[in-house]
Amino acid sequence: MSETTQGKTTVSPEVLTTIARLSALGVPGVSRLAPVSGGVNRLFKRGAGDGVRIETEENTVFVDMHLILQENVNIREVSRNAQHQVARAIQEMVGMDVGHVDIHIEDIDYEEVTEA
Repeated sequence: MSETTQGKTTVSPEVLTTIARLSALGVPGVSRLAPVSGGVNRLFKRGAGDGVRIETEENTVFVDMHLILQENVNIREVSRNAQHQVARAIQEMVGMDVGHVDIHIEDIDYEEVTEA
């Protein structure tokens, strides 16, 4: 095959969701993802409950992440790191532009204190 072969590559929303989820979970301070309620993802059972909502328009990806953070972290710093990591991963792995990565902090995981 010639190196100039023209073709098209399509990326399913599930792939984008997986990239976003794994990128966010790799950020120090992120405990887990919170379920996403409603929206188009829920209708198609795509991304329901995994903390990520993905929309694409042309070659641009728009991401909403619903995160639960670990206790005693700087929320602003963790959010910015998650935005950066998710955007970078999508741009590098898929080559699509990122319109936004909106971070929604849904909760903090506090360790249960048990009394003796």
